[in-house]
Amino acid sequence: MSSDHSLLPARPGVDEPDRLVLHARDVQFDWSNLDLHWIPNEPFATHVINVLHLLLPEGERWFVEVFKQAVPHITDDELREQVLGFIGQEAVHAEAHAGVLDHMDAHGLDPRPYVEQIAWMFRVVLGDRDLSGAREFAWLRTRLAVIAGIEHYTAVLGQWVLDAKKLDEAGTDPTMLDLLRWHGAEEVEHRAVAYDLYTHLDGGYPRRALAMGVAAFALAALWVRGVRFLIANDPYLKGRIEGRRPKASWALRDGKRGLIPHLGRLARAVPEYLRRRYHPSHHGSTSQAVAYLAVSPAARAADAAEQEAARKEAEKALKQQAAQREAKQQEASR
Repeated sequence: MSSDHSLLPARPGVDEPDRLVLHARDVQFDWSNLDLHWIPNEPFATHVINVLHLLLPEGERWFVEVFKQAVPHITDDELREQVLGFIGQEAVHAEAHAGVLDHMDAHGLDPRPYVEQIAWMFRVVLGDRDLSGAREFAWLRTRLAVIAGIEHYTAVLGQWVLDAKKLDEAGTDPTMLDLLRWHGAEEVEHRAVAYDLYTHLDGGYPRRALAMGVAAFALAALWVRGVRFLIANDPYLKGRIEGRRPKASWALRDGKRGLIPHLGRLARAVPEYLRRRYHPSHHGSTSQAVAYLAVSPAARAADAAEQEAARKEAEKALKQQAAQREAKQQEASR
């Protein structure tokens, strides 16, 4: 499937699962063998995607904090369960991508100057304010609207990476590809939660539309700046690729080649979201996301570790119960 076909409505005849019970998978990734340019011979495409590692840790920590503030206002039990599952997944996402930043630093590319700017944006510009009452709740709803818009984009990106067979053909590092697809699958899996939460607490179209405009502009600007930062600070590139400074047309070229998200698809995401009858469930494939999570090496290892921990905990409980019974029997026989 072409990368420009991402986030299409589910194909007729394909059964989509009902609302899933979301749970965090405590995944682990080993970056010891990862090259700085993990798409072989494609440093530009690598760094276009690497911007996600710069943006996501701080952004997803902010998502978690805002959602925690929203939980007490939720009156629907099913939605509350979905929000708590979302919080767990986003917290793990943030830490998984933070590990890549440490790897960049070890290779001589210090991401901290850019990441500190991202942290300032989320913690100061979009952070808590000295408000109370109705004004505090309005600021919470505004931030939820921004998150709903961003989550539409992360679902677009998640579906794209699940479909991006050209990354496999290019020899992309398998551990990095698993990170991107595990994360992308969970974004598709929980793509409706932020929108449903915003609808539950507000639902106003003007706020939703304005927030999406802000989110789309900010993401585009930050992505362009992020690519420039990475290429300029890459110790192997020093601002040039094969002796040339990167051009905007390279993003179009690599999008057509299927190595990065197609710019046309990203642009269409805005009017798609602004439709009055929009809902995230109309787009993307939950069944495809669930299918990948069933075979993802990191997700399978996390599930196995969770099951082993549960087994040991059950054994411990049984031993404690047996010891208590034995103690009672000894006490009774005296």
